Amino acid sequence: MSNERQIQDEDLMDVAADPEQAHRLRKALKTLADNPNVGGKLQEMAREVLSGRIGMKDAIDTPSYMEAIGDRMGEIRRAAENQTQAEREASREQFATWQKKQDEQEDKERAERDGPSLNIVTTPRRGGRGGGHRG
Repeated sequence: MSNERQIQDEDLMDVAADPEQAHRLRKALKTLADNPNVGGKLQEMAREVLSGRIGMKDAIDTPSYMEAIGDRMGEIRRAAENQTQAEREASREQFATWQKKQDEQEDKERAERDGPSLNIVTTPRRGGRGGGHRG
Protein backbone atom coordinates (compact mmCIF):
# COMPACT_ATOMS: atom_id res chain seq x y z
CA MET A 1 0.00 0.00 0.00
CA SER A 2 2.85 2.38 0.61
CA ASN A 3 3.39 2.84 -3.15
CA GLU A 4 -0.03 4.34 -3.79
CA ARG A 5 -1.63 7.61 -2.79
CA GLN A 6 -3.23 7.68 0.62
CA ILE A 7 -6.05 9.87 1.84
CA GLN A 8 -5.51 12.28 4.72
CA ASP A 9 -7.64 12.78 7.83
CA GLU A 10 -9.42 15.71 6.15
CA ASP A 11 -10.72 13.38 3.44
CA LEU A 12 -12.86 11.60 6.06
CA MET A 13 -14.59 14.71 7.37
CA ASP A 14 -17.71 13.84 5.36
CA VAL A 15 -18.33 11.00 7.82
CA ALA A 16 -16.43 12.15 10.91
CA ALA A 17 -17.83 14.47 13.56
CA ASP A 18 -14.54 16.27 14.08
CA PRO A 19 -10.87 16.16 13.01
CA GLU A 20 -9.96 13.89 15.94
CA GLN A 21 -12.56 11.31 14.91
CA ALA A 22 -11.36 11.51 11.29
CA HIS A 23 -7.81 10.86 12.50
CA ARG A 24 -8.90 7.83 14.54
CA LEU A 25 -10.95 6.50 11.62
CA ARG A 26 -8.00 6.77 9.23
CA LYS A 27 -5.77 4.99 11.76
CA ALA A 28 -8.36 2.21 12.14
CA LEU A 29 -8.60 1.82 8.37
CA LYS A 30 -4.81 1.67 8.15
CA THR A 31 -4.75 -1.05 10.82
CA LEU A 32 -7.33 -3.07 8.88
CA ALA A 33 -5.50 -2.55 5.59
CA ASP A 34 -2.10 -3.53 6.95
CA ASN A 35 -3.09 -6.51 9.13
CA PRO A 36 -2.66 -9.80 7.23
CA ASN A 37 -5.12 -11.49 9.62
CA VAL A 38 -8.00 -9.31 8.43
CA GLY A 39 -8.13 -10.37 4.78
CA GLY A 40 -11.20 -10.54 2.58
CA LYS A 41 -13.71 -7.80 1.95
CA LEU A 42 -12.93 -5.93 5.16
CA GLN A 43 -9.30 -5.46 4.21
CA GLU A 44 -10.29 -4.66 0.63
CA MET A 45 -12.66 -1.95 1.87
CA ALA A 46 -10.00 -0.37 4.07
CA ARG A 47 -7.48 -0.34 1.21
CA GLU A 48 -10.01 1.10 -1.23
CA VAL A 49 -10.96 3.92 1.15
CA LEU A 50 -7.36 4.70 2.10
CA SER A 51 -6.32 4.87 -1.55
CA GLY A 52 -9.18 7.25 -2.34
CA ARG A 53 -10.68 4.88 -4.90
CA ILE A 54 -13.90 4.85 -2.88
CA GLY A 55 -15.20 7.27 -0.29
CA MET A 56 -16.09 6.17 3.23
CA LYS A 57 -19.76 7.03 2.60
CA ASP A 58 -19.74 4.84 -0.51
CA ALA A 59 -18.04 2.03 1.43
CA ILE A 60 -20.78 2.24 4.06
CA ASP A 61 -23.38 1.99 1.30
CA THR A 62 -21.72 -1.07 -0.26
CA PRO A 63 -23.60 -4.17 0.93
CA SER A 64 -20.63 -6.55 0.65
CA TYR A 65 -18.46 -4.27 2.80
CA MET A 66 -21.14 -3.82 5.43
CA GLU A 67 -21.72 -7.56 5.43
CA ALA A 68 -17.99 -8.09 6.03
CA ILE A 69 -18.09 -5.68 8.98
CA GLY A 70 -21.18 -7.42 10.37
CA ASP A 71 -19.55 -10.84 9.97
CA ARG A 72 -16.42 -9.69 11.80
CA MET A 73 -18.49 -8.15 14.60
CA GLY A 74 -20.35 -11.47 14.92
CA GLU A 75 -17.05 -13.35 15.17
CA ILE A 76 -15.87 -10.97 17.89
CA ARG A 77 -19.15 -11.34 19.80
CA ARG A 78 -19.06 -15.15 19.61
CA ALA A 79 -15.43 -15.23 20.74
CA ALA A 80 -16.29 -12.99 23.69
CA GLU A 81 -19.27 -15.16 24.63
CA ASN A 82 -17.09 -18.28 24.61
CA GLN A 83 -14.39 -16.86 26.90
CA THR A 84 -13.93 -18.18 30.39
CA GLN A 85 -13.94 -15.73 33.30
CA ALA A 86 -10.13 -15.95 33.52
CA GLU A 87 -9.84 -15.23 29.79
CA ARG A 88 -12.17 -12.23 30.16
CA GLU A 89 -10.05 -10.83 32.97
CA ALA A 90 -6.86 -11.38 30.98
CA SER A 91 -8.48 -9.69 27.97
CA ARG A 92 -9.51 -6.71 30.10
CA GLU A 93 -5.95 -6.35 31.39
CA GLN A 94 -4.51 -6.63 27.89
CA PHE A 95 -7.02 -4.08 26.65
CA ALA A 96 -6.21 -1.68 29.48
CA THR A 97 -2.51 -1.91 28.65
CA TRP A 98 -3.21 -1.49 24.93
CA GLN A 99 -5.56 1.44 25.59
CA LYS A 100 -2.96 3.21 27.72
CA LYS A 101 -0.39 2.87 24.92
CA GLN A 102 -2.92 4.09 22.37
CA ASP A 103 -3.80 7.10 24.53
CA GLU A 104 -0.13 7.96 24.94
CA GLN A 105 0.45 7.63 21.19
CA GLU A 106 -2.63 9.75 20.44
CA ASP A 107 -1.45 12.43 22.88
CA LYS A 108 1.98 12.44 21.24
CA GLU A 109 0.51 12.65 17.74
CA ARG A 110 -1.93 15.38 18.80
CA ALA A 111 0.90 17.41 20.31
CA GLU A 112 2.96 17.03 17.15
CA ARG A 113 -0.01 17.94 14.96
CA ASP A 114 -1.48 20.77 16.98
CA GLY A 115 1.24 22.19 19.19
CA PRO A 116 4.42 24.07 18.57
CA SER A 117 7.38 21.91 17.80
CA LEU A 118 9.84 21.38 20.60
CA ASN A 119 12.50 20.48 18.06
CA ILE A 120 12.86 23.94 16.55
CA VAL A 121 16.50 24.83 16.35
CA THR A 122 17.26 28.50 16.48
CA THR A 123 20.56 30.01 15.61
CA PRO A 124 21.68 33.59 15.83
CA ARG A 125 21.17 35.58 12.66
CA ARG A 126 24.34 36.50 10.88
CA GLY A 127 24.70 40.16 10.12
CA GLY A 128 21.35 40.91 11.71
CA ARG A 129 20.62 43.87 13.94
CA GLY A 130 20.62 43.62 17.69
CA GLY A 131 20.73 40.57 19.88
CA GLY A 132 24.30 39.77 19.03
CA HIS A 133 27.32 40.07 21.26
CA ARG A 134 30.37 41.85 20.04
CA GLY A 135 33.56 41.48 21.85
